[in-house]
Amino acid sequence: MVVVAITGIASLVPTFEAIKHRKKIALASKEAMVVAGELLTREAKVRNTIILPIDSEHSAIFQCLKNEPKNNIEKIILTASGGPLYNLTTSALKDVSVEDALNHPNWKMGKKVTIDSATLMNKGLEVIEARWLFGIPTDKIEIVIHPQSYVHSMVQFIDGTILAQLSEHDMKISIQFALFYPERANNNYTRLDFTRISQLTFKKPNFSKFSCIKLAYKALDINGTMPAVLNGANEIAVNAFLNKQINITDIPIIIQNIMKEHKAMPNPSINDILDADCWARQRALSLCENKK
Repeated sequence: MVVVAITGIASLVPTFEAIKHRKKIALASKEAMVVAGELLTREAKVRNTIILPIDSEHSAIFQCLKNEPKNNIEKIILTASGGPLYNLTTSALKDVSVEDALNHPNWKMGKKVTIDSATLMNKGLEVIEARWLFGIPTDKIEIVIHPQSYVHSMVQFIDGTILAQLSEHDMKISIQFALFYPERANNNYTRLDFTRISQLTFKKPNFSKFSCIKLAYKALDINGTMPAVLNGANEIAVNAFLNKQINITDIPIIIQNIMKEHKAMPNPSINDILDADCWARQRALSLCENKK
């Protein structure tokens, strides 16, 4: 087994090479699957190997599916906490500080993924990842806001049954699942106590206020090199926000402008994807510089 936990698109080539060598992959780096999911899953099938997700949401889906035939699946339901900014008004978002955006209510994560959670881009990237990991059409992947983050994701089947995976907010659980799969290993992690949970709530995401989700769906719909452009532009824009060059509300604007400029290449190679990523980063750097 190879565990891939490299930040950003730098994870792509190592993941691809490990698959070519028929290694079982435990994937923590969602960017590889975002920018080249179709290519990676196709290669994994050819090499007769498997990609096991470490993300808690995709681990949850993987466990709920249990080798169910695809024609039994009605939809995948990805849960999102909503991040630290979800209840702010649109006008208040413009004045959000870096410190506020990094103050996630449930999870301790790196700065980049925490900002992605604040803009809900993280959930958009996870939609793309789910599309390729599980071979499920985009129109069967739904996002719901679940502020408590105990339900990590769900699968609804054609008979109306919903299977969900629940646990405490602890990434060690999904990491352990991937490392020991197909076995389950004992541990002493904190158990979820239903008598301690006052409520589990769910609501539809606000696509207007958090337009990064719409951009991710659009990139997936266009496909080809467009997800690489989305991802590359986002990484630069997030870094610019962390460096206080732009406002958090500038992030989707910059990404959208770059996506409009890009003519997606269908069926890209690894090099095509890397070229598109490089181009998107350069354009994003230029646009962020102009925002100063």
